[in-house]
Amino acid sequence: MSAQSDGPYGPLIPMPELTPDALRNAVARIAPSRLPALTQHLFEATTNAQQTQSLAPVRAFLHSWAVFVAIERHPARAERLRQLERVVDAGEQDPAEAIAGIREIREAAEAEVGADPDWYG
Repeated sequence: MSAQSDGPYGPLIPMPELTPDALRNAVARIAPSRLPALTQHLFEATTNAQQTQSLAPVRAFLHSWAVFVAIERHPARAERLRQLERVVDAGEQDPAEAIAGIREIREAAEAEVGADPDWYG
């Protein structure tokens, strides 16, 4: 796992390695209600990988859950994302600003994950 930020308002946990076990352990600590979804997604990814004889489904699983962890390990970031998603879902105002905020949060999480996009094939 990478080093944890200094200070009392840093992330809840360090960023885990990009492995199914490390991501499962991270999700168990920061969002245990999401474990069934992670398990189902991993099952589907491994099944698809076997059927297609490609690691792309497993890589996509790893990327998806790493980004989830990168967001959720920062409570303020996660709450802001949920607020912005509610704005978009409500459809009561122009969503452009909320969509830009969502994009910014996801881009920050992607940068935190730090994997080469070509790795995901």
